[in-house]
Amino acid sequence: MGRFSRRWFLALAVLGFILGIGLAVVETSLLSNAEPQPNQAAIAQPAETLPAPSVTPPAPLHPETVALVERTGLTDPPRGDVRLVVISDLNSAYGSTDYDPEIDIAMKLVPFWNPDLVLCSGDMVAGQSLDLSPTQIQAMWAAFDQHIPAPLREMQIPFGFTIGNHDASGARDGGGFVFQQERDLASAYWNDPAHDPGLRFVDRYEFPFYYTFEANDIFFLSWDGSTSSIPDDKLAWVEQALASEKAQQAKMRVLIGHLPLYGIAVGRDEPGDVMANADSLRSLLERYNVHTYISGHQHAYYPAHRGNLQLLHTGALGSGPRQIIDTNLAPRKTLTVVDVNFDTPDLTTYTTYDMQQFTQIDMAELPRFLVAHNGLVLRRDVNESDLSAAEKAQCEQRLSADKCAA
Repeated sequence: MGRFSRRWFLALAVLGFILGIGLAVVETSLLSNAEPQPNQAAIAQPAETLPAPSVTPPAPLHPETVALVERTGLTDPPRGDVRLVVISDLNSAYGSTDYDPEIDIAMKLVPFWNPDLVLCSGDMVAGQSLDLSPTQIQAMWAAFDQHIPAPLREMQIPFGFTIGNHDASGARDGGGFVFQQERDLASAYWNDPAHDPGLRFVDRYEFPFYYTFEANDIFFLSWDGSTSSIPDDKLAWVEQALASEKAQQAKMRVLIGHLPLYGIAVGRDEPGDVMANADSLRSLLERYNVHTYISGHQHAYYPAHRGNLQLLHTGALGSGPRQIIDTNLAPRKTLTVVDVNFDTPDLTTYTTYDMQQFTQIDMAELPRFLVAHNGLVLRRDVNESDLSAAEKAQCEQRLSADKCAA
């Protein structure tokens, strides 16, 4: 009986010892979860001092672009709310599938300027010849695609354009188009889904000859200025498009056409190389508050205005740059970067580059005004009231007084 009691006593003692250890472990664990130990508190960081999540940096420029920028010394102008790169007259000799080196250089530099949109004011291929076969015309468009649209598609940069006289001339003979074959093949190229220009169309109407699109609160209209005359039914569409709610609610309206309203270049300041009834067309555009008409064909750069309409005469980037009338300035191949600032009175700032010398063109070196055969145009920073009596007399010697008045 005494031996049995001693055995139970020893068993109970051992059991109590084990339970005591277990309770101590549990207590320690609970305390460690409730209050961090001093060394843990020293390691822990307040939430506000934790490193920010990593942000993916913008894609670096291609080494070839970097090398070009370093070699040419080009600078990037202050960026606006919207940036456009504007080019024009890219073609070479009739039927050519080659492009001057300035074209490829410009495409390599596009990522440096990083535009929201690239615009071309016509003459993308070298047509306007009845001697060209369908195969030759298709080869020209294929070469164009390789040099300009394909790189832009890869960069995911939209491409807005207008048709030039060497792309698909609208010249008529009797009731039909003289260059119907070229117009058909140009239309086939642009309507091929593989050649989607990446635009946000508003109205494809008669794309690629007449259409509208929008980008970054700007309404764009492209008309067929490949000849000097816009048919009445097409002008009715132009007016309807500009009067539309979509156009009028935009922060800015821009027209793209190949032929300008007024002549500015030697050999191109004559009827047939400008739009007929320029003053009437200008009045129409002003009525709907079109800010800028971007044109090509003259192969000379001149930033101008007439009345309330800004006129960007885009120089040639391809073959055949021309001299500005009444000047000794050498012809230059140019590209213009347009920065749009919606909160400034002028809206646009131009930075134009001589793409052979890789220098910026100083607007002050250009003539204050030009007297074309069909009217006066003023440099965009000069108002009619700024002209001296001698300058007004110079204009009126060549034109009637009403053609000299803005």
